[in-house]
Amino acid sequence: MATSCESCGNFVYDEEYECYTCEVDLDEDEMARFLQDKFYNCPYYQLGDEYRIVRKQM
Repeated sequence: MATSCESCGNFVYDEEYECYTCEVDLDEDEMARFLQDKFYNCPYYQLGDEYRIVRKQM
């Protein structure tokens, strides 16, 4: 299943660059695979759902 960077918790807005960036430091091999593949299954993907914890507490 391919993941989308836009829904990842590691994909945050960088005020210095004024754009969204990934906080995960990919190594050289991972970055090459990410740039070459149309659908990249990121091993660092985290669902950016801040309400997930609240739903568990209910």
